[in-house]
Amino acid sequence: MKQALRDLAALVARVGVGGIFFANGWTKLEDGLKATGAKFLEQGAPAPGAWATVTMLTELIGGALLIAGLAVSITGLILFAEALAVFLVAPPLNPISMNELILLGAASLLLAVVGAGRVSVDHMVVIRRRETEAANEFAADTEADRVIASLREPDKPLAPDPKESPVSATEDTAPQPRPRAQKRDTTQAEDPAPAPGDTLVAGRKKPQPRTRRPASD
Repeated sequence: MKQALRDLAALVARVGVGGIFFANGWTKLEDGLKATGAKFLEQGAPAPGAWATVTMLTELIGGALLIAGLAVSITGLILFAEALAVFLVAPPLNPISMNELILLGAASLLLAVVGAGRVSVDHMVVIRRRETEAANEFAADTEADRVIASLREPDKPLAPDPKESPVSATEDTAPQPRPRAQKRDTTQAEDPAPAPGDTLVAGRKKPQPRTRRPASD
């Protein structure tokens, strides 16, 4: 509730102060630079033509920026500097105009310090910038976590990146080599089957008995 009241007060102050500045600049524009320069000459300005041009542009542009709530911190300081310069170099002859100049300068400085509030262009720009920065930081943190996890556990596949598709992140579609056929162990050869008539004696083959050849006549 308090924040809403502050935003409303900032909006009213911006519109009021910016509207007065814009109206003064528009009046100088309607009167013309010569008439405005003549007024500054009566107030003791050293270069009335330059003072007329600078104050007219500053009040028109600065008042419009205050109403919109764009670059309020910089605009408030510029308007305060303009009011202070007029007060010191060419003070108005009318006391009412003098009081108005003092109030406008003080209000501009206050807006430069306090800010434009949430009902402003500045606040919209800041929100978008912060959202973009937060999204970039989140993406960077996620990528760093994935790299650290891969360094700690090199055998474990990386976690899928949310920006990638599920198929490309989890499945390996590269061709795999075919498994090679296992070679038979031929170091240990099987014992041949015993020939007929052979007998084993204490793990050895018993030789066949020799037969004498018949004597020739």
